Amino acid sequence: MAIYHCSIKITSRGKGKSAVAAAYRAAEKITNEYDGVTHDYTRKGGVVHMEILLPDNAPAEYSDRAVLWNAVEKIEKAKNAQLAREIELALPVELSKEENISLVREYVKRHFVAAGMCADIAIHDTGGGNPHAHILLTMRQFNEDRTWGDKQKKVYILDQDGNKIYDPKKRQYKCNKVQTTEWNEQTKVEEWRGAWADICNQFLERGNHTERIDHRSYERQGIDQIPTGNGKARHTHRTREHQPRNRGYKQPVAAIKGAYCQTARLAEKGNREHRAAQPCRLYSRDTFTESAGGKIGLFAIAV
Repeated sequence: MAIYHCSIKITSRGKGKSAVAAAYRAAEKITNEYDGVTHDYTRKGGVVHMEILLPDNAPAEYSDRAVLWNAVEKIEKAKNAQLAREIELALPVELSKEENISLVREYVKRHFVAAGMCADIAIHDTGGGNPHAHILLTMRQFNEDRTWGDKQKKVYILDQDGNKIYDPKKRQYKCNKVQTTEWNEQTKVEEWRGAWADICNQFLERGNHTERIDHRSYERQGIDQIPTGNGKARHTHRTREHQPRNRGYKQPVAAIKGAYCQTARLAEKGNREHRAAQPCRLYSRDTFTESAGGKIGLFAIAV
């Protein structure tokens, strides 16, 4: 049964991520020239299709995955730079492999490559009924000379006479920073999610399948039904699939905490009983005044 899943997230250097992690999705070996780390996922299985789609003004050499994402790592200087946008899509199980490839390619060309983004596509299918696609998109548009463009530009604040306003404290003219594209607008997320549902339904109808998907929640659709999950049950074969599995026995956290607290309580109880059973000898202040500099008063010592 076809299900809807379209997850859109940002790959950020500030969160310890790398654009060269595209090597995982494509099951390739790529060295990140930014930090020298080699990502080798050549043993990964289940990658049934991969390709890179470029806009008209992108350099041809960016059709090479290693060249493309190392170029992204190089142009981004900030330690918290946004490196790429990743879209994860659950593919209709009703469609064949070739149909799903055409579906993803058409969706990506129409909504991302046509807008000026480079798109790195990897389709995974291990045969377990969970075909899905990873799409990694660049965050900068290209200039006419095929170089990377700016993500944002300065718009100077003008006075009533149309002159720039100087800020003596910052020693520069006052300005606002404006995004050069609308790709980060929240409305684009809704647009892209809706577009995925529409094109999936078109392909399903074209193949004479009765199933349909909808990107809206039950509440927005006017359906009085409680959702059974987060919509990613079939899609997510492993939540963080690029991380190694923990194959060891893992006890529930609550059980571990409970056992620890019980042990601590028993130990404290034993200490109290031990101290209560010890005889005490009382000493006066005068006994220790000289050795303690007059700072010790009446107290008891267990003997």
